[in-house]
Amino acid sequence: MRHRWVHIVARSTLILFWILFLYPPKTFSVEKKVLKIGSFSTLKPDSPLPDGWEHLTFKKIPRQTRYTLVQDGGRVVVKAESSASSSGLIRKIRVDPKEYPFLQWSWKVNGTYRKGDVTRREGDDYPARIHIMFEFDPTKATGMEKLKYETARMLLGEYPPKGAITYIWGSHAPEGSMVPSPVTDRAMMFVVESGNASVNRWVEEERNILEDCRIAFGNEVPFISGVVIMTDSDNTGEEATAFYGDITFHNNHR
Repeated sequence: MRHRWVHIVARSTLILFWILFLYPPKTFSVEKKVLKIGSFSTLKPDSPLPDGWEHLTFKKIPRQTRYTLVQDGGRVVVKAESSASSSGLIRKIRVDPKEYPFLQWSWKVNGTYRKGDVTRREGDDYPARIHIMFEFDPTKATGMEKLKYETARMLLGEYPPKGAITYIWGSHAPEGSMVPSPVTDRAMMFVVESGNASVNRWVEEERNILEDCRIAFGNEVPFISGVVIMTDSDNTGEEATAFYGDITFHNNHR
């Protein structure tokens, strides 16, 4: 009897082996979803800005950064040239960061600022930065906050952002650090790159916006309301040239 059971077990094991060999178990993975918001590489040099993108200027800053589409590294990218100037390019778009938590982009700068300082308004310039703006939700606002934003909406025609995360290429700040904006308490800056070690070469970046927002503000993450790329030098009075590649949102880590 014992030999009979050994034979049955051995035969069953062999059958199971061949089943697994012929029909291996399926592996399940989350389908990667991509939301393209800055497809600059699909355009031609010197062509107009892609649909949805527009210039962002500031009334009190007379000199504006120049943005053009150029060929660089075998692809079309945005070139930003700043000389004691400040302005940006903005894409107003509503994105759920829980659905698309990862931001990916590439950039390149030709140098940083001697007088750049993340702690002072006078040094609040960056050769390259990307703002992620979060929308204001009046249903979750306090009475005073709602009044303030309603007043702003009447003046601007829309609600201003609730807050922002800024990814910067700093001049002297420690890479990997998080610092508050010297201009507003509603924005936190993450120093993604710093200094001149990587200048004049393309650098690929990826950030988890959901995680960064929770670290920065410690509360529920609102919807994203827009993305801004900006190269500015109005505070330091210096000059910079930067390049921005395609910008996308993803639902999982690359």
